[in-house]
Amino acid sequence: MERLLQSVKIAINEKVFLKDPESSDLGKRIVENSILLIDKIGFEAFTFKKLGDMIGSNESSIYRYFENKHKLLVYLTSWYWGWLEYQLVFATNSIADPKEKLARAIAIVTRNTVEDQTFTHVNEVLLNKIVVNESSKSFLTKEVDQENKDGYFVIYKRMVNRLEEMIRAVDPSYAYPTSLASTVLDSTLHQHFLQDHFPTLTNCDTTHSPGEFVADLVFKIVKA
Repeated sequence: MERLLQSVKIAINEKVFLKDPESSDLGKRIVENSILLIDKIGFEAFTFKKLGDMIGSNESSIYRYFENKHKLLVYLTSWYWGWLEYQLVFATNSIADPKEKLARAIAIVTRNTVEDQTFTHVNEVLLNKIVVNESSKSFLTKEVDQENKDGYFVIYKRMVNRLEEMIRAVDPSYAYPTSLASTVLDSTLHQHFLQDHFPTLTNCDTTHSPGEFVADLVFKIVKA
């Protein structure tokens, strides 16, 4: 899988950015350091001026890549889901048994993130923390319907559809495969958030992982 991923480019909707950050060293530095800065100070306190100071570049140079910090957050979360999608596809592609395939998929999307050296300008561990803590801010906006029409969230929706297909393959009679698939992804983020910030509101800890909870939930609902 590592060798195959070396030739992979995470394709993000071109409407999200003004200039593809993957096309230049400055663009990659913007992505790399925005992850570091958002993780450090949070999305609310994050500004392009602070990012420019961090990378030693004018604020205006960042605006040549992204219209605003909301678009940058959409880009980062989309990149994360695209990266996770590749992990999912490669890990499950050769599995024939539907139940085993779904179980493996759940394990992939719920596991603790480890850094992938294939993409040297992206710290996937910190990006995962940003997705857990900040990703809802990319779609809880007045513009969400138009942005959805423009395809901003297509990678996330594709992930849901992949899980939906796996659920259908296990139990074709189950009436709510799309709802369950989106619940798997949303619940994973929520349980990781609770584990980090509200540990008394979850049973997930060092003994019981969010992945174990999600798998238990899914396979008590979906019957092979």
